[in-house]
Amino acid sequence: MSDSGTLADIGEFGLIDRITGSLPDHPMVILGPGDDAAIIKTDTASVVISTDVMVEGRHFRKDWSTPIDIGRKAAAASLADVAAMGAVPTGVVVAFAAPADLPTAWAVSCTAGLRAEIEGAGAALIGGDVTSADAIMITVTALGDLQGRAPVLRSGAQAGDTIAIAGRIGWAAAGLAVLSRGFRSPKKLVDAHRCPAPPYEAGPAAAKGGATAMIDVSDGLIADARHIAKASNVVLAIDSALIDVPEEISAAASAFNLDPREWLLTGGDDHALLVTIKKGNPAPAGFVVIGVVEPAGDKGAGVSVDGHFVTIAGGHRHFGA
Repeated sequence: MSDSGTLADIGEFGLIDRITGSLPDHPMVILGPGDDAAIIKTDTASVVISTDVMVEGRHFRKDWSTPIDIGRKAAAASLADVAAMGAVPTGVVVAFAAPADLPTAWAVSCTAGLRAEIEGAGAALIGGDVTSADAIMITVTALGDLQGRAPVLRSGAQAGDTIAIAGRIGWAAAGLAVLSRGFRSPKKLVDAHRCPAPPYEAGPAAAKGGATAMIDVSDGLIADARHIAKASNVVLAIDSALIDVPEEISAAASAFNLDPREWLLTGGDDHALLVTIKKGNPAPAGFVVIGVVEPAGDKGAGVSVDGHFVTIAGGHRHFGA
């Protein structure tokens, strides 16, 4: 079937057929698309569920990113949340809303990106919904299996634990800065904004390796570290000297007369995994130690960087002014 024309030409069910017609079998899927709901099997009774929404103009721009990149980015946000609980991603359902005049080829390419990210994380696309809207909106709900382990919550950090991170930070923010100034290079930074690379396997590895708390860094290192600190009533003391400054980020920051650590500490959308590790346990493979957990003092729970308690909000706020 040709991808020419628009969504108005093929209709809701035509698009569903295009999305689901070539989905492969997956060992975790009992019932895939085609009924009112999908059914997946797990080894335990615990299923981790997370949902994220991406809206055109707010989370992505079609003139900055390809439809494949946008699909991958939409899937990554929910899949990273599942990994941050220490779970293995198993299944994903997607709700896709778009204007009727959106080219069919764009929608099909976007769903190809969704599938690529989902299957790359070891999960399966098992269903969803499509509807019309004034702008493109993609809602991804990811499911995960804890495989008999307890979930790693934000509230488990204790004084004396080490703080560690896996994955990239600052890259997406640097890429956004580059694109916002009308440039398309350095390509590595621009690509990082267009499509993150979450370390999905690091989540379950951290859960097995003594993680006491964990979070997906979607809004920025300081902002998300503060979530752990508040939930655990501790201070996450970050040593910025332990955070590597990649050459690409350093060069871009220099060109824009900025401090590269601003991107590293406050930039979101990379979907790295931030953990606290039980005192005495080594950091799991792929994680880099960046600080230590301290008791909450006179200023209460929060985040300190290089010994200075951080009072600014930091990070992205969806409904901020």
